[in-house]
Amino acid sequence: MTEAWRSYDPNGPTNAWHPPGTPCWASLMVHGMAAAQEFYAALFGWEFRPGLRPLGPYVRAVLNGHEVAGIGRLPPDRHLPITWTPYFTSDDVDATAETIRSCGGTVAVGPLDVAGAGRLAIASDPMGAVFGVWQSAEHLATGLTGVPGAPAWNELLTYDTAGVAKFYRTVFASGRDPVLRGGPDYVHVHIEGRPVAGIHGVGSALPRDRGPHWMTYFQVTDVDATAEKVAALGGRVVRPACVTDLGRVVTVADPEGATFSVVSRLD
Repeated sequence: MTEAWRSYDPNGPTNAWHPPGTPCWASLMVHGMAAAQEFYAALFGWEFRPGLRPLGPYVRAVLNGHEVAGIGRLPPDRHLPITWTPYFTSDDVDATAETIRSCGGTVAVGPLDVAGAGRLAIASDPMGAVFGVWQSAEHLATGLTGVPGAPAWNELLTYDTAGVAKFYRTVFASGRDPVLRGGPDYVHVHIEGRPVAGIHGVGSALPRDRGPHWMTYFQVTDVDATAEKVAALGGRVVRPACVTDLGRVVTVADPEGATFSVVSRLD
């Protein structure tokens, strides 16, 4: 995973174009948008601007002038998990949606147009992990990586690696077949020679209340200080700090329970 750090330009926007299958956006759906914005503004220094409203109220988080993530409001009558969801690029969302269905996944939302900015679908893989698919028109994707407060990595936590890795490889092939490298428990997904995501088979170690799910990582300068700040802001530490190939990592949850990981480089 250390290669992933080197793939990003730490000094500017990276949203010129994303090959199909590349994670391009992270979105959080919550019940309390104002409280969520206050939490992430204090934690990461995000500012917010109004976003498109395909599914309801939505804002885009801005860091150093670049859009890095989105936060939307769940309908009050929908009792869905509060979770960060990664979006993957596609040249044709409708074709990708059909492939998802034919490979045993489920398309829960869309495909639908988003006010001229693009076309999206929200789906789940055969194990139940939720992800989004984005076909860009105007809004390209996350505009900044490699700096504190920006997305750094996406990792799927699932029961076993082999079957679900084949699913994602088939769904997002699109003429640029993703290369899967690793062992039986952890696979790196490489597209055009660059590592873009991880798939981690953890078997029965998955939380019973979560099941398979995607984990979004955000870069920070100091994971221990960030964990303390999360707690001070009303969140909690889910998994204490550990050292991985990606860096020093802490998994935390925001006040509504959405889990995410923060990572700092190992110098």
